[in-house]
Amino acid sequence: MKIQSFFDKGTNTMTYIVFDEATKDAVVIDPVYNFDAPSGKLTQESFNLVKDFIKSQSLSLHYILETHVHADHISSSQLLKNEFPNAVTAIHENIKIVQEVFAPVFNMGETCPCDGSQFDKLLADKDILNAGSLEIKILSTPGHTPACVSFLIGDAIFTGDAVFMPDMGTGRCDFPKGDAEQLYDSLMKIYELPEDTRVFVGHDYGPGGREIAWETTIKEQRQSNIQLKAGTSKEDFVTFRKNRDAQLNAPKLLLPSIQVNMKAGNLPDEDSNGTRYIKIPLSF
Repeated sequence: MKIQSFFDKGTNTMTYIVFDEATKDAVVIDPVYNFDAPSGKLTQESFNLVKDFIKSQSLSLHYILETHVHADHISSSQLLKNEFPNAVTAIHENIKIVQEVFAPVFNMGETCPCDGSQFDKLLADKDILNAGSLEIKILSTPGHTPACVSFLIGDAIFTGDAVFMPDMGTGRCDFPKGDAEQLYDSLMKIYELPEDTRVFVGHDYGPGGREIAWETTIKEQRQSNIQLKAGTSKEDFVTFRKNRDAQLNAPKLLLPSIQVNMKAGNLPDEDSNGTRYIKIPLSF
């Protein structure tokens, strides 16, 4: 098994291609569609890197996996789907909860059925996906959002925004239906994996000016995570997380990202003038 990592500087997002070098079977985790909010311009730099790598290695893409409904970047899953039609888009079945919360916010009505049908496959805890020679174990890891899921492939787990590098800590839990107690339980479940299990995170911001990093281990997380070590009590973690989250601003691309990503990366339909529009609800 090989892992190819891609870092999107604009959103500090990690995208991963996991593949078998011998059989060419592959999956993509958390692909990015570049979006410039001030101009509304969508570009494909990050997508092209992923697409070109898949083609250069003659890989067979089985799945496009989302760790959750991202609030900080737009997914390029549909671009990948168009390029590789046999690939299956997949997310945790609690996507339905996310849709039920946010579809009314954007007044989507019938344009967004809250049943997860926009995705090809809905995942549940302990499911196993077979992508050719790759076996992917599904671990439900809610807390950051109710639909968060981690993917265990061989000796590597891809955690999305549940946990970051040890010096960054854990994901925020203040989004609707987020829950710090759930996140604690989710991470304790992850911490039970063998200590040499490699952990690949969803974002990195290089705290303190260090170089961007995305790979750590269960042992390092248990010993060194600044917000949740193996011995941290649930009460202490929940208290910290709630206090910390109360000080955080909303992600810059929250509103554009949510309304696209909860529909499996499908952009809004064209209006009568042939232009697509993102809705920005106003609050006073």
